[in-house]
Amino acid sequence: MTGFEYTVLIPLIPLVMFLLIGLLTVKWKPEVFGIMGTIGLGTSFLLSVVTAVNYFFIQGPGAGGFQCITPVKVTWLRLTESLHIDLGVLLDPISVMMLVVITTVSFMVHIYSMGYMKGEPGFQRFYAFLSLFTFSMLGLVLATNIFQMYIFWELVGVSSFLLIGFYYEKPSAVAAAKKAFIVTRFADLGFLIGILVLSFVTKTFDFDQLTSTTNTSIFTSGASLSFMGMSALSWAMLLIFMGGAGKSAMFPLHIWLPDAMEGPTPVSALIHAATMVVAGVYLVARMFPVFHFQAPDALEVVAWVGGFTSLFAAVIAMTQFDIKRVLAFSTLSQIGYMMLSLGVSGYGGEEGLGYMASMFHLFTHAMFKALLFLGAGSIIHAVHSNDMNDMGGLRKYMPVTHITFLIACLTISGVPPLSGFFSKDEILVAALEHNPILFGVEFLTAGLTAFYMFRLYFRIFWGTERHYHHTPHESPLVMTIPLMVLAFASVFSGFLPFSELVTSDKIGFETETHLMVAIPSVLIGVIGIVFAWFLYKKDSLVPKAITEKLGVLYKATYNKFYIDEIYLFMTKKVIFNYVSRPVAWFDRNVIDGFMVGIGRVTEKTSYRIKEMQSGQLQHYAFAFVAGTLVLVLSLLYFL
Repeated sequence: MTGFEYTVLIPLIPLVMFLLIGLLTVKWKPEVFGIMGTIGLGTSFLLSVVTAVNYFFIQGPGAGGFQCITPVKVTWLRLTESLHIDLGVLLDPISVMMLVVITTVSFMVHIYSMGYMKGEPGFQRFYAFLSLFTFSMLGLVLATNIFQMYIFWELVGVSSFLLIGFYYEKPSAVAAAKKAFIVTRFADLGFLIGILVLSFVTKTFDFDQLTSTTNTSIFTSGASLSFMGMSALSWAMLLIFMGGAGKSAMFPLHIWLPDAMEGPTPVSALIHAATMVVAGVYLVARMFPVFHFQAPDALEVVAWVGGFTSLFAAVIAMTQFDIKRVLAFSTLSQIGYMMLSLGVSGYGGEEGLGYMASMFHLFTHAMFKALLFLGAGSIIHAVHSNDMNDMGGLRKYMPVTHITFLIACLTISGVPPLSGFFSKDEILVAALEHNPILFGVEFLTAGLTAFYMFRLYFRIFWGTERHYHHTPHESPLVMTIPLMVLAFASVFSGFLPFSELVTSDKIGFETETHLMVAIPSVLIGVIGIVFAWFLYKKDSLVPKAITEKLGVLYKATYNKFYIDEIYLFMTKKVIFNYVSRPVAWFDRNVIDGFMVGIGRVTEKTSYRIKEMQSGQLQHYAFAFVAGTLVLVLSLLYFL
């Protein structure tokens, strides 16, 4: 007994809430179901905090670092004597950290939605879906093996489909839900193939064996296997990363995320802040020892894909006018930061700075990005529009939303001493030590981030006051309290001794602020803020003049470099003409022809032999006697 057996309740409580809220047909007020879901998630949140305190400060620390504890584990499916699929709970630094992140953000979203979704048709259904999504994410991070993770990975996909398409009567929401589902399905196919290749080589699914640095014998059988110049393990890890890139919306699988803004704003906070989009980062972090020791070339791909995505998304974010889309591309950029940080990390101690920095940024980003999305929801709730062109001068009407949103913007811009400064600083240091080019990419991205976030801030809260149909007002307490809680976390979470708690080898180490990196990164963030202040604090013709001078470049950026259009063209023209049409011809003429041929042969044969079933006893007696004679003669001949 480890004393952590109660942790199985953390995901099970949201599951029970999903079943109760989803299946109850009693005529209660919709708010009752919201209260049920919130109380359930609040209980999971408290259990997660207790687990974190108990693990990090009481039972978890050991002589060789933090322990991996498996309080619950049962064999679900036995494939061979050595290969089996278990279901259980795995507690280690990153899974415990993710418990706190997921339950904190989900709890805040549950409370916030009581005000934001009030009066919406489908209120009960909304809270059922929230509970299902939270259960899926908690099951994913607590998985003891990669196949259990895959099961919950797919549940996350299904529940996110339901949440994005919540407004199912709205065609754009239905299209966005289908787009998210289809794109991530392609990525998840790669993930599944990667799991199968990895299990074929190692003969195990369990994380404790896959990520062990002392027992590497499980990888020796696959060392000689290769394909197209790369080892089987490298291919397996690239395919597994493909699954992570789909969930975390890395380029070129990023196209679903901006459209997912069609879901309710609390859903955007839940999916894009701390849960679904960081699942890919968590996957790479969970499998990091395999990436680092067995497939370093795959880890290099992780770094470059993350670096490109972060810059690519930041450039697009500067041109968008829908406030939720700006935040969506901001999420893409910040997830790219995390992926790059994992890709440039070594293993153990200060060599593993990138790993620690990635998890640190995941934690801080969860708080300030959830704050940004919930703040955006408060703004939309007040002005009934997503377009920043319809906003301006809102600071006097919405003081709490204004201050908390400003805190989040300063945090994501890396202004000290807010939490984003500390986690971003460690990522930049790790990138500089690994590759100066990647450092340059992230350094530039830091400046762009500050610019587009304060472009958003100034255009919403400053500028010229618009003529609103209804006088804007501050959101109710049920919505502003989560904003204040998340603002507090955004300010102070950077002071956590993260490098002593979450590291690649589970052994803590001390870090310090690297002034040679920190000072330039703060300066470029300040430059971005100053540019945004100059261009957008007051209405000006300068931004329009700049966009006109940029011409085609600005248009391409505004249209997200036409990636969606390229995919649509590829689907309609190339795939339809050169893949779908030949496959359809083969199906009609070969497959259908073969089956029709079998039917016709069977029909003609049965027609020819139907007289054998004449119903006349003498015919049957003749066949019986003739058959008996043939058998007797055959036996006599062969004996």
